Order: sequence, then structure tokens, then C-alpha cells
Amino acid sequence: MLGLKKAKIKRGGFMQGPRTPQSHELPKLVDFLTLQLREETQWPIAEEYPTALTLNNIHNMSIITDEEKIVSHALLKTIIIKSPTAIYKVGTIGSVVTDPAYRQKGLGRQNIEHCLNLAEQQDCDFVVLWTDQFDFYRRMGFELVGYEHSFVIEKAPDTFSPQIKFIEGSKVSPDALLKLYSQHTVHGVRTLEDFRQFLKIPNSHVYTAWSAENQLLAYAVEGKGADLTNYVHEWAGQTDKLVQLFQYIHKQKQQPITVMVPNHSKNLLAQLKDQSQLSHEGFFGMVKLTKPEQLFGKIKRAFRAEGVDQIVFEQRDGTFIFGIGQDLYTLEDEKMITQIIFGPINFEDLEFLSAPVQEKLSQVLPLPLWIWGWDSI
Repeated sequence: MLGLKKAKIKRGGFMQGPRTPQSHELPKLVDFLTLQLREETQWPIAEEYPTALTLNNIHNMSIITDEEKIVSHALLKTIIIKSPTAIYKVGTIGSVVTDPAYRQKGLGRQNIEHCLNLAEQQDCDFVVLWTDQFDFYRRMGFELVGYEHSFVIEKAPDTFSPQIKFIEGSKVSPDALLKLYSQHTVHGVRTLEDFRQFLKIPNSHVYTAWSAENQLLAYAVEGKGADLTNYVHEWAGQTDKLVQLFQYIHKQKQQPITVMVPNHSKNLLAQLKDQSQLSHEGFFGMVKLTKPEQLFGKIKRAFRAEGVDQIVFEQRDGTFIFGIGQDLYTLEDEKMITQIIFGPINFEDLEFLSAPVQEKLSQVLPLPLWIWGWDSI
């Protein structure tokens, strides 16, 4: 863990940190974040992130103080992600902010480095964050990776199937939501209590589709506190029922909505491409490897499960070596190896790779990666 630092500032005081807040400082920290990030809202920011800005996660918060005043903060939240190929431990970083009077001093960078240190200590395979400050985070080793598809729903039928009942409201069984959510091929591990807390998030609109026998067929969530208004960032259920549910949300809101979809949801992608006039393909987020060898071990096990037992993925003396058997390749660029692992690099575009290596790598890579909206910070 990073040691406590003290730095003189012009007003004669001392800044301390980055450090973990003490439990009695949490209310003051929430007030600081609400003022800096949610000044226009009617709720404290902790209500938007009930599993992150909580006493149970205080050990993953990083602050810098001037005397007793909190002036900068960043937060780590760890998630266990299950996928068809492996189980990953992922660190997510958010709520990165510095008081305007203390900016341009490198305080944000110090807090992020502290969070990266915590992620490494807790054996996170990699860390992800969402930002538009690409150049700043690239200097810290992050890179844009993965895929995110967004579809704009602008039409809705005049009538819907009488066999489906649509309801808007958060009074829905967490057990039923968890059952549908757990059917995703890629998802973070959640508990019933997580769902109970998520259902209380302000400005988080839950829509559900039910059968005539009162069985939950699909759910979708639009909005999350001050973020993601008119964005459906979380959903689960039968594909055809989901499309109808998205159309119902559009009809209820009387304005276009955007549905966020991961690259591995092939059936839903195909249906939405037919339904939507407007779509966009972007990146999943910015990722930095924190335990490369640990992640490479999981990748190699995934290949072996597919019958490829000569896979090589290693880090040696600052370089990355990968390939099949004796057909090996060396990269010095961590950006490229990260984009090979998670996308969007297409193996066919890597002309230096032999055709057999391209074909075998494509059996597992890019790894499917997605974090659902309620888990994002």
C-alpha cells in the first residue's frame, strides 16, 4: 500500500494522502462527492452507488486531505465476472474528482495510482474505468478496448401482444430479477441484497414484461441517478420479449431511447439491427492489466478447454510473448496485447500472424467482457 504523503501547500497547511478514509469521515466524503459531482440533484451520490460508496467498501476508497478537508477522491469497486471461458476478478474505478481549487497538482493521478495498487493487492486481473479523458488515462497505462453497441429505438407498435403484461415500477421481486440476470453468459456476481439496493437507486426506472401466468419474462432499466437518462443500460430475459419491452419503454416515454448491448449478445444484436434506424459501435471502456500473468493463466486454461493445448501467453522482461507451440510472436506494446485479449483488434488485420495462429486464437479471443449498468461506477 502506498505510504502516507505530506506536501506543503501555499496556504501553509499540509495535504495528506492518498489514504483510506476513516469510518467517521465517510459522511463528509459523501458530502464532498455530492457537491462536486451531483450539485443539481436532490439526493446524495451514495444513493446512486449503494454497493460502492458504502462502509463495507471504505477500504477501497482513496482520499487526499488538506488538514481535515477532503480535496480529492477516487474509488475502487471489485467485481467477480463470470464468462463462458473463465471467471475474472475485475477492479472498477470511479468517482474520480478533485476540488477545483486543488487541481493541476497531480492529486487525481495519486488517487488513481492508489486504487491501482489496491487492485493489485486484491488480485484483480485487470482494472476498468469509463471516461472521455483518453489521453490522461493512456499515460497511466489504460487503453480503449472491447465493444459496445448502442441502438436507438424510435418506433413502437400501436398495440402489443395481449399475452404480455408490461409494468413500470421498482416493486418487483429481487429473486425474479436475479434469476433472469444470472442467465447472462457474461455477468458480475450479485446477491439478492445487491438487487434490493439497486432497486432503490434514484431516477432508475425499472420496466418488466410478464406472462399471463405472472412469470417474469424480461426486465430493463433506464437511467441511474444523474447518469444514463434515456439509456437502457441493464436488461435480461427472452430476446423477443426484450425487443417488445424496449418498444414499450419508448412508447411510455414518448421519446427515443438508446439500448446498450454487448458484442456477445448475438441474437439481440441481430433483432435490434432490424428494428433500429440508428446504431453506433464503440468501445467497452478503458482497461489496464494489473495481474498479467494471472490473466494469461486463465486465458491458457480457456484455450485448453477448447482443445488448444500449446497456447503461449507470457510476459518476459517487459515484453509479451504469445502464439501456438513454436509459432511465437513478441510484442513490446501493452496496448496491443490488451486489445488482442479484449478486442477490437481483428486477427485478420495482424498480417504478421500465420493463418493457423489466427484461426486458433479466434477460438477464444477476444474475451467477452461486459459490466452491466447497475454495477458501473
